[in-house]
Amino acid sequence: MRKSKYKIYWLLAVLGLCLSGVAQAALIDKGHGLIYDNVLDVTWLQDANYAKTSGHDTDGRMNWSEANSWAANLSYDGGIYGTIDDWRLADVAPVDNTAFDYSLSYDGITDIGYNITSTQSELAYMFYQNLGNTGYYDSAGTSTGCTGADLCLTNTGPFDNLESYVYWSAVGLAPNPNGAWAFNTSLGYQIGYSKYSEFYAWAVRSGDVTASAVPEPSVVLLMASGLLGMVSLRKKREH
Repeated sequence: MRKSKYKIYWLLAVLGLCLSGVAQAALIDKGHGLIYDNVLDVTWLQDANYAKTSGHDTDGRMNWSEANSWAANLSYDGGIYGTIDDWRLADVAPVDNTAFDYSLSYDGITDIGYNITSTQSELAYMFYQNLGNTGYYDSAGTSTGCTGADLCLTNTGPFDNLESYVYWSAVGLAPNPNGAWAFNTSLGYQIGYSKYSEFYAWAVRSGDVTASAVPEPSVVLLMASGLLGMVSLRKKREH
């Protein structure tokens, strides 16, 4: 019986370590201005308008070429994660995994329109799935009545400076060399825009970040607590 209890303590300690970084939904705050999405396996800058905050641009709005260049050349001090320089703009791929469908839909089954909850669009997935916002139209094409200064962007989650406007993706429009995919956070709408328009750029990178220094204090404390509990149990067994 005592041996079984001892194993349970070990399992609980290991489980505690595994859960120490988990936050609500699929977004995990890694600290140092980094938010990890464990479904898409990407890491976002917590500051969704870092181009302005960092002084790179006066308002953060750039044309498509400038936005891609900014993200590709961004070198970010990630604290314990070191310098991170493999940034890009958000990715978008066909909802049906085959080819882009340029017809309008309200139920997210094509690549232009509202209520796109597919993991194929990182910005649409963020807006609808991670942040739980509502589009200007529901899946039946009925207006949801988004009002207020930010319209449908009612929840920005753990992010700072997430603007109610349009954000570029990294992908150009195949039928139109002067167009590129973008996502309108005011309305929850994905569509192609002219590459010469000036929209916001949100830096994201593939994968999680790995600490290059000592563990976070919270992790160390959890490990110490688990070890102390096992030592205490072992002493009880010996008496």
